[in-house]
Amino acid sequence: MDYSTNFTYLSLEGHVELENYRYIYFIFTLIVYMMIIGFNIIIIFVIFKKKRFHEPMYIFIAALLCNSLFGSTALYPKLLIDLLSEKQTVSFKECLFQAFCLYAYAASEFMLLSAMAYDRYVSICNPLLYANAVKMSTVRKLLFLSWFLPCCKAGVAVILASQLPLCKFNLNRTYCDNFSIVKLSCKETSLNNIYGLFIFIIALFPPVIFILYSYIRILTVCLKNSKDFRRKALQTCLPHLLIFINFSVNESFEIINNRLESKQIPHIMAMILSLEYVLIPPLFNPVIYGLKLQEIYNDVKKILWNTK
Repeated sequence: MDYSTNFTYLSLEGHVELENYRYIYFIFTLIVYMMIIGFNIIIIFVIFKKKRFHEPMYIFIAALLCNSLFGSTALYPKLLIDLLSEKQTVSFKECLFQAFCLYAYAASEFMLLSAMAYDRYVSICNPLLYANAVKMSTVRKLLFLSWFLPCCKAGVAVILASQLPLCKFNLNRTYCDNFSIVKLSCKETSLNNIYGLFIFIIALFPPVIFILYSYIRILTVCLKNSKDFRRKALQTCLPHLLIFINFSVNESFEIINNRLESKQIPHIMAMILSLEYVLIPPLFNPVIYGLKLQEIYNDVKKILWNTK
């Protein structure tokens, strides 16, 4: 490749034994993507269709599932094309755009989970204030901030990465992420690394601390109330808590795996770990809400089995 001119394409080197298992990988990935689309759209449709679900808690659920569709669509169509291609390449602009979308998805997920924790916290700990504290105008503001702020942070990171001159063109990944793009540069990347650390801290720790605080308060209130109150509170909080733990664990695996690049982890395992945060949560979220919240579960059954 000519290093004197601006390059056009990057090579994605993360695929494992693609020549032997190409079609198996493709079929498995296609099934997963179709399941993600189907599961999430069913729950979103039920919430949109039924007026009794037009409440803050269910609107936040629908927003979380829409975000799952956004993150999945940023990854899977390109991955499916690569699995059937002889060469797995991506243009630099497309790579930056995918990195932007995946970062915005991950950061938005944490903010949406924080908004949902706020909704549950006020509902259980201050029920008399709920109508005023969680109005529809408040819900709209929280949803706007949950997508706007991550897009701004991701946009700055991608703009900084786009200014770097690169002297390497092989990404040891199956998709593009900002940190991997920055590592291809032959220039000092301190600014990118400092900014990356900064947005990682503000994107992760405030939401996690707030969610943990909210659930400590919720647990305290539950312990002081009746068994029936605890059952109803946990019924609405448990899905959210499971989803928060699931996404946090998967995102932590991705961050640690990408930065440490341990030689002790087999390459195929490292690639699987790197995909988990856009594989498991988008599949896990609609299933959890469809099974754990009885109101949604009943309507999903009516749609799937056409019962009245």
